[in-house]
Amino acid sequence: MHDFRSDNVAGAAPEVMTALAAASTGSASPYGDDPLTRRLTERLSALFETPVAVFPVATGTAANALALSALVPPFGAVYCHEEAHITVDECGAPEFFTGGAKLVPLPGAGGKLTPEAVARAVARAGVNVVHRVQPAALSLTQATEAGTVYSPAEVGALVDVAHANGMAVHMDGARFANAVAHLGCAPADVTWRAGVDVLALGGTKGGCLAAEAVVFFNPAMAEDFGYARKRGGHLVSKTRFLSAQLDAWLADGLWLRLAHHANAMAARLARGLAGVPEVTLEHPVEANELFVRLPEKTIRALETEGFAFYRWDDGLVRLVTSFDTPAAAVDAFLKIVSATKESA
Repeated sequence: MHDFRSDNVAGAAPEVMTALAAASTGSASPYGDDPLTRRLTERLSALFETPVAVFPVATGTAANALALSALVPPFGAVYCHEEAHITVDECGAPEFFTGGAKLVPLPGAGGKLTPEAVARAVARAGVNVVHRVQPAALSLTQATEAGTVYSPAEVGALVDVAHANGMAVHMDGARFANAVAHLGCAPADVTWRAGVDVLALGGTKGGCLAAEAVVFFNPAMAEDFGYARKRGGHLVSKTRFLSAQLDAWLADGLWLRLAHHANAMAARLARGLAGVPEVTLEHPVEANELFVRLPEKTIRALETEGFAFYRWDDGLVRLVTSFDTPAAAVDAFLKIVSATKESA
């Protein structure tokens, strides 16, 4: 019926595919020395209302790991949520590209870190103790792995703790579009104006084929990043095809329209599930992910009807909507949930 496993299962937006076809016409200089990549930098500088340094890459893991390598020494510590993608799902890439920095996972309700938790962790880190890794960076996920969203004020409070302790701030923005769509704020308000130093901007989950960008809000911090990207094997020779995707995705607000649809489908699911006996939502639904506790009979009925989703633990499933999730699929899902309730 529909695949709710991830927004990675979706295809690419038609506008992105059209832009790729157009980029394939004629020749262009390789390795990012092309008009599309220059235009992407101009577009992102306008979007964020400040000059930025932009480095397209093909994967979110590359964007996160390489971004952190610019912020953290090999003897540094990166504080992140215990469910953060960088510590759970990137196979040691951040440690590898930083030359051995240590990820320090911290707990937090709803996928969020708190300033108090970060401050406590730094206080017991052993600053200036030669036997300990030294606090170097704070990594925030926006939207979080729980589908929640940090407000600009929440980001600012966390940044204040990080900067007060000499740490840079990295943001994993694999679902940044969904977060901004939910907040309705300027992208600058939840990034550099709140003190974020570098953003791994994700386009792939939001409608691109394969395109992410490392965005430095202080271009001076990116002085040597080009070498790190090349050494890491992520300088794509035909960079224009990465840039073309992101450029089309960002043009005329497409990225937010697509994110608004994904968020709306998640909200539609949440409304339909609210109040159903034996069904509970684990976290507030603010972006395009839901964590839902369902009876086993309901889960089996959904699977029998062809719905796909991930089982998280006993009775808990994750549902992810995307830019092309049809409302009819959401309604069909809810109909089965309702039918199994009524037959109980």
